[in-house]
Amino acid sequence: MNIKHKLWLEKDGRVIFGPGRFELLEAVEECQSLSAAAKKLKMSYRAAWGRLRASEDRLGMPLVELTDNRQGMRLTEEAKKMKDAFVELEKKINALLEEYQAKLP
Repeated sequence: MNIKHKLWLEKDGRVIFGPGRFELLEAVEECQSLSAAAKKLKMSYRAAWGRLRASEDRLGMPLVELTDNRQGMRLTEEAKKMKDAFVELEKKINALLEEYQAKLP
């Protein structure tokens, strides 16, 4: 028997942040472009933009911004904090689940 979980954040029953949004922000950070990030994740630009905008609207804050020369995109400080908090929460949940997993027959 194995304990499994999937973590995501919702507001009014609608997804704000989860593994998919995390991957999208990671790809934007790496590629410095939403278009390139969408290609990397094998999703349409429209889908990537829609998910990003939905999260920003539901959070009430921007997650990405244009670079100073307006040639690329970067994560806002708030987005970086959200990513870090998500990773930290995942680690804590995984540690707790491992502890309980060891107690199962």
